[in-house]
Amino acid sequence: MKKILISDSVNSKSIEIFKSAGYSVTYKTDYSRDELLNIISDYNVLVVRSATKVDAELISRMKSMEVIGRAGAGVDNIDINAATQKGILVMNTPGGNTISTAEHTMAMILALCRNIPQANKSIFDGKWDRKKYSGTELKGKTLAILGLGKIGKEVAKRAKAFGMNLIGYDPLLADDVASELGVKLFKLEEIWKLADIITVHVPLNSETKNLINKEVLNKCKDGVKIVNCARGGIVNESDLLEAINQTKVSGAALDVFETEPPDFSNPLLKNPKVICTPHLGASTEEAQELVAIQIAEQIVDYFSAGKISGAVNLLAFSEELPEEIKMFFNLSEKLGIFSAQLLNERLKKITIELSGDNLHKYSKELSLAFAKGFLSRKMTEGVNFVNTPVILKELKISIDEKLSSEDSTFRNLINVEMSTEESTKTISGTVFGKSELRIVKIDDYLVEVKPEGNLLIYKNIDKPGMLASVGKILAEKNINIAGLSLGRITQGKDALTLISTDDLITESELNKIKTLGGINEISFVQV
Repeated sequence: MKKILISDSVNSKSIEIFKSAGYSVTYKTDYSRDELLNIISDYNVLVVRSATKVDAELISRMKSMEVIGRAGAGVDNIDINAATQKGILVMNTPGGNTISTAEHTMAMILALCRNIPQANKSIFDGKWDRKKYSGTELKGKTLAILGLGKIGKEVAKRAKAFGMNLIGYDPLLADDVASELGVKLFKLEEIWKLADIITVHVPLNSETKNLINKEVLNKCKDGVKIVNCARGGIVNESDLLEAINQTKVSGAALDVFETEPPDFSNPLLKNPKVICTPHLGASTEEAQELVAIQIAEQIVDYFSAGKISGAVNLLAFSEELPEEIKMFFNLSEKLGIFSAQLLNERLKKITIELSGDNLHKYSKELSLAFAKGFLSRKMTEGVNFVNTPVILKELKISIDEKLSSEDSTFRNLINVEMSTEESTKTISGTVFGKSELRIVKIDDYLVEVKPEGNLLIYKNIDKPGMLASVGKILAEKNINIAGLSLGRITQGKDALTLISTDDLITESELNKIKTLGGINEISFVQV
């Protein structure tokens, strides 16, 4: 009999499904950390939402665990690598909260434009002030939707019904797909001056952290409104408060925060022009019932019929794959994660060339791994190996596979070419020995770098002193250099530098490096 532990609040329908399948279920949401560490070895399945932190320490205590199920899309609270190394399948339920989050976004926009919370409090305090809380209509206003994944698309449909003018930004969405939604796509720099209201629906990563900041807000229309029902940290809270106090921003609606729960002494939360809710986007009865049923059915199907749905680490988990090929799957996914952070234009086509007979048999799986890694950095909804082909089809991104004999330098090599409407970018990687993953070429530059951790990447003029100047800026911020790779094509021309660091590099430090003469195309990448 399989033993199931549900350690977060999950709809009771999941318990019914597990018990109907003959499983033993423990439903307890108030374990202390030490209690959880002590009892986790007894269970075959762990079901969580976002509260339980399934980190490497907890996973190391798992002796009988076969599946970790996330009732929801985000798996930020689960250490996927640690679970994979332990042979534990990780599942999620992407899409279950799409409608509830989209509706909450619209509710926030309406509340913001019509001053509903403020007016309600006024009535509660025994006041009748109609003039003070006069609002604005949505009809005819320009709504900028940043990120047109599942949630962004649903917001667009609802906003269109209100007669809003829709513009948007999405690095993956095709123009014709956006047009079908009634959305006109723009580059980010073009959006700021056009929008009356900006709503964000992008994932939180190194590219989107502080996406809405002081510099951006200064470029916006006077009186712009900001809405964030995606992830805390996409909107810089201190910059937002400053812009509100300066009347540049007329109001903001936030469902998510940089730290959750937030510091309730934060003046942003007390500002009368700000509407806040405690991360309620997915908190509807329907959404929670849907994800609870979905994760339970996925787990039962896996044990009873061997059917795998919603698997986050499916390819690496497969016991039928040779260990060498598992490493190339891992490499291919990391190449995707890496590339997504360097490519800001809309991707149209992926061409994967596999050199070496050992890789040819697994061309479909290796292509899928790259695409999954790439999409995971660009999408708000959960991306796994099961829904990746569907997402690619929706976005009209094609994948071509080429098989070639051994590369002249490497016995096995993955070379990926990414084509956009404006340019083509290539990246190549291989595995040294049994498990050492390496990126060995970016565009025409030969390099050697591990695709892991924090990486500073920039092009520079190949002349003495460039690396020392960058190193000095990092040293001033106590950022330690862990590794270095230099690539160049011709002496004295452009060179490519990749620096691995032990610490994060902030936007402020990147901007300072940009001011150095001869530095261009700078990026900070996390793998």
